[in-house]
Amino acid sequence: MIDIRALRSADRAAWEVLARGYKTFYRTPVSDEGYEETWQRLLRRTELYGIGAWSNGKLVGIAHYLFHATFWSADSCYLQDLFVDEAARGQGAARALIERVAEVARERGASRLYWTTKQDNTTARALYDRVARFHGFIRYDYSLS
Repeated sequence: MIDIRALRSADRAAWEVLARGYKTFYRTPVSDEGYEETWQRLLRRTELYGIGAWSNGKLVGIAHYLFHATFWSADSCYLQDLFVDEAARGQGAARALIERVAEVARERGASRLYWTTKQDNTTARALYDRVARFHGFIRYDYSLS
């Protein structure tokens, strides 16, 4: 059984283990201060939101999401980060996290929920292909530094 709920201050250490796993997977280093700043922003719940998946009392997965305005429809919900501990994969945590974010997005009246992943992230894409539709868009990042 997977339990999904908002992250709380007591979850800080377990959250960071998973957040570091996520950032390591995508090869995007973050300073210790960056993790602390992100944690504080998640706890404020004013613009960024974090939820966790618990299995047998242990935090095994996290999801971070935000809402933003769009030009042509109601707000959109962007699922920015989704990560499940390797040992807990295949047990429904990722799907449960996505479904909870979708529920929150519906409650808020968002017009869509979307996310990105690396093209070669075949494990995650197998799930994503079952729960969502790929529309063929490719993301480009323009360096601002």
